[in-house]
Amino acid sequence: MAKLALLAVIASLLGAVSCELSIYAGYGFSRPNPNLPYPFPFRFPPAFPPASPTPGLRVGYYTHKGRCPQAEKIVREAVEKATAGEKAGLIRLFFHDCFVEGCDGSVLLSGPDTERTAFPNLSLRGFEVIDAAKAALEKACPGVVSCADVVAFASRDASYSLSSGRINYRVPAGRYDGKVSRAADTFLNLPPPPPFGDLNLTTAMFAAKGLSQDDMVVLSGAHSIGRSGCSSFPDRLPPAANSSTAMEPKLAGQLTRTCSAGSVNVPQDVVTPDKLDIQYYRNVLSRRVLFNSDASLTTSPQTEDLVEFYAGSRPFLRGKFLGPIQWNHDFEDAMVKMGYIGVKTSAQGEIRKTCAFVN
Repeated sequence: MAKLALLAVIASLLGAVSCELSIYAGYGFSRPNPNLPYPFPFRFPPAFPPASPTPGLRVGYYTHKGRCPQAEKIVREAVEKATAGEKAGLIRLFFHDCFVEGCDGSVLLSGPDTERTAFPNLSLRGFEVIDAAKAALEKACPGVVSCADVVAFASRDASYSLSSGRINYRVPAGRYDGKVSRAADTFLNLPPPPPFGDLNLTTAMFAAKGLSQDDMVVLSGAHSIGRSGCSSFPDRLPPAANSSTAMEPKLAGQLTRTCSAGSVNVPQDVVTPDKLDIQYYRNVLSRRVLFNSDASLTTSPQTEDLVEFYAGSRPFLRGKFLGPIQWNHDFEDAMVKMGYIGVKTSAQGEIRKTCAFVN
């Protein structure tokens, strides 16, 4: 009955769905025991208010009044030691943190039934980088810098590194660490896996966090880095016949052969896998993307136009060279905007001594 309830809700949202429910298999894991409690039927979480400057957040927060002037430098040094895969993971970590309970470091908490243990988060990377940065910060400025701010700084520094310096922005800081972390909340707040990640639903999930459809298109560009398990896109192989969004046949054939070997991780961007760049948008237009949520960006004139702009596919007089440059700035703005989601105050949170545990 729970499965039927979920399908009914999704169908009402999207018009019609004729695919089998595989909401967990899309994350690279087998379907869970149906006898265990999960948050069915699916429902959208309460919307956050539109992201706006939050009292207490400010650029240069830790240099102000000498709180911890070297804080951002310490985090940057930890990120510089990370691998390309870990840096990609840090950007994803920020997204998964902010969309569940707000940007409060709740995704870092260890323990049974925390966000970190949920299916969508089992493939997250970068925790060791955050822990190393926090340990160094506690030596330099004990009890001052929140884990939530460490994640925000680290995602900026990872973006800078993977974009060869093209993406660089100032991070408003002053967040407090949350004390609540529930695995069930991830399923209600993170955009769903295949086959449900179409444009309408993904747009609605971002809107629930105060982010626009343009923000969603911009932040989707982070799929130009990182890797994904073959079981994360089962709805894309083999490519559907007579579909304008079906995976490009040559790539589909390569992935079919690769994925047939078993549990395999493949690059999300087969052209520039370790570069945070606009190649992602060119891949969308050529249908060389893994996920339906990416391919669906061409199903709307508004989103397709923005994809073409960022890809540099427009004629010269319509911004052929401006789009790729503009994406860097728009990505910076969208990351800052996302960083305002659900920020905790001192009355709601704390400054953790260790990021994996509340004080």
